[in-house]
Amino acid sequence: MKNIVLIALLISQFLFAQEAMTHEVYFETDQYEIPPTEHYRLLLFLSEIETLDIQKVSIYGFTDDRGSDSYNLVLSQNRANSIKTIFSNNEFDESIITNVDGKGEVLLKLVKEEDIHKIRGLNRKVEIIVQPYNPPRVQKVVEEKPKVEDIIKGTLKSGDKFTLDNILFKTGYSKLLPESKPTLESIAQALLERKDIYFTIQGHVCCTQNSRDAIDRKTKKRNLSVARAKYIYDYLAKKGVSTKRMKYVGMRRKFPLGGEPKFDRRVEILVTYVSGENN
Repeated sequence: MKNIVLIALLISQFLFAQEAMTHEVYFETDQYEIPPTEHYRLLLFLSEIETLDIQKVSIYGFTDDRGSDSYNLVLSQNRANSIKTIFSNNEFDESIITNVDGKGEVLLKLVKEEDIHKIRGLNRKVEIIVQPYNPPRVQKVVEEKPKVEDIIKGTLKSGDKFTLDNILFKTGYSKLLPESKPTLESIAQALLERKDIYFTIQGHVCCTQNSRDAIDRKTKKRNLSVARAKYIYDYLAKKGVSTKRMKYVGMRRKFPLGGEPKFDRRVEILVTYVSGENN
């Protein structure tokens, strides 16, 4: 009976392990800055995993066999840290990164390759292990909120702020997802009809450190919150909303909501003036 239980446990662990995704990033000798080609490969990997319900991410840094043990430990840790920074800059929740460890050197004999230069090149790396929930967690039902169009049509005063719910951006980009276009179209129509309000469009990002802005993967600039706000600004202007009535600004990650990171990737409208409100 014990053997059957042990076999079943091993099978379940094997199946669970199969769900993990791995990626390796390779570095130049004595360097911990990510080479451009490797950076591009890493961004492709992030695009693959960003829709997963991730339980944890482990990041392990390694070096080749040259250098002292203390030097290699520091270098491998710096390599692991550089990968964690890329995750943060691209709006991945750092709370799921459970390990960021420098492991030092990989022994030559552990790699099946004859060319010593190739072996050392393969050992100068960071290994990323992504473990999704298996099975995926049941998503919480979000309480239905009033539509933004109805809020715009209602009573407003200076200082009122509301989030553009269902205005969703792809992680790391300022381009709106196609399913959000109908909602934005309705908001534009409501703002065209409501000509007495002036407002600022505020863009936010999630997951970055020290209130920094995230990096726009398309332009490679650290201005993603600004780019998202400007996307909405440009769309409304194209639909006929007067640019004299609106401004846009990037709020970086100065005002996290404290819940799921995806809700920090948001755009808000702050009402700055309502014609006739002081009359």
